[in-house]
Parts: sequence; C-alpha cells; structure tokens
Amino acid sequence: RTRALLQQLPPQDCDERYCPDLAEEERRQLRAFSARRRREALGQGLACPVPGPCHGCPCKKCGRRLNKGDPGISASRLGDQFWHPSCFSCHFCHQPLVDLIYFQQDGRIYCGRHHAELFRPRCASCDQLIFMEECIEAEGRRWHLEHFCCLECDVPLRGQRYVMKSGQPCCCGCYESLFAELCQACGDPIGADSEEATHQGLYWHARAACFCCSLCRKPLQGQPLTSRHGRLFCSETCSLGLDASSTTSDSSDSAFASAPSPDS
Repeated sequence: RTRALLQQLPPQDCDERYCPDLAEEERRQLRAFSARRRREALGQGLACPVPGPCHGCPCKKCGRRLNKGDPGISASRLGDQFWHPSCFSCHFCHQPLVDLIYFQQDGRIYCGRHHAELFRPRCASCDQLIFMEECIEAEGRRWHLEHFCCLECDVPLRGQRYVMKSGQPCCCGCYESLFAELCQACGDPIGADSEEATHQGLYWHARAACFCCSLCRKPLQGQPLTSRHGRLFCSETCSLGLDASSTTSDSSDSAFASAPSPDS
C-alpha cells in the first residue's frame, strides 16, 4: 500500500521539501500548482451501497448497471455518479486508486501522478515535475537541462550525440565501450554510428566485408540467406560447399576469418 501511494501520490509533486534543488521561482510555482490542484481537483471517493434513487444507474467507467444496495463508489466532485469498486481507477494507468484518493479533470478521475502530468512534464531522471521554461525532450520523454546526462559517466549531453540504453541517455563513448555488440566477423564493437545486421540473436557490421557469405563472400544485406553450423551463406549451394571444402582443408572457427579456398 505504501509503495502504491508513493507511486500514485509522489510527495515531490506537492511538497517543496522533497525538491531541495529547486530555484526560488520554481518553488513558488510548485506551491501555487499544488494549492490549485488541492482546491480544484483533489477528492476522496466514498464507498457505500447504491441508494434507491440511483437504482439502475450505469457505472461511470464500464457502463454496466448498478442496482440498489450494490457496493459502489461515489465522488463528490463529480455529482451523482457511481463506480463499481474495481472500476474506480486512474483513467491513464488504470490502477485502482489507493484509499480512493483521486483527482478529477474534465469528468475523469486520475491518480495524483498522472493528473499532474496533464499540466507539467515530469523529468525522466529525478521524477520531479519540471517548472523551468526550458527542458530537453528526447524519445518522447522530458528532462531538466542539468539532468540530461550520460547514465554511466554523468557527462552533460545537451547538444551532444547520445544513444538510449534502458530508457536513459548514454554518451557514444560509454555506449561503445560498455554496451555495443561485437561483430561476429571482425570482432570489433558495432559503434553508435555503424549500421548493424542481426540474425538469430547475433550481430554483424552491415558493411559488405562483414555481413557476407562465409564461402563466396557475397554481401548479404537485403538478400536471402541461410545459416549452417553458426555461419551465414547466400545459398544452400554455398552452405554445402563449405562441408566439401572442410574435408580437404583446415577451416577457421570464425565465419569470416579465412578466405575461400582456391578450389571453391
């Protein structure tokens, strides 16, 4: 219950004590924003049997009828409306509202988190609402200017190139040294600037020198391919040709470490 409350009612959305790094103007805006929400939108649902005058009324969410005496939830800010207890949930995340605490907007009920996000963006790093005039938007999310940093080395990324990793930005240097996949052909990391090709969970540079037939070296980008013994081939003929050549010569374990034999 405590975890759910902290998720649905983030304390930093209404109390400046949980936002120690805010500038004074941001603190003023947070206080005004919180006071306006409490005054205009905050309420707590009331669990009670559906009264006689509301017999047969539809549930506000699912539309199924509620009969006299059925358990129901009413919300004083939304007039003579009733919900099934299981239907009294946030319009955005659909989670049941803990302790029936809701915020209303345009006839809909929300948890505190998603009601606040109707009006202010939320920083993907610190989880606080953003009251600054400027913020950074990337991949459909927002950040405080100072919080858009590499997840590994904390270097600021404003105006810099980056790669998203686990939903957080990563500088190209950290990405290539820590997260980049290794090419099955040359063994080098596939950098953020490199086009990659994948097959059966393995990775290659998409360039012709790496992503090519193990036997005839034909580039495979955008072409039909087949795999055999962990290697890629442009055709069944080439895949069978590898078996023939391997009976007369030693072959490398790497798909692209050695050139085709003269006989092939």
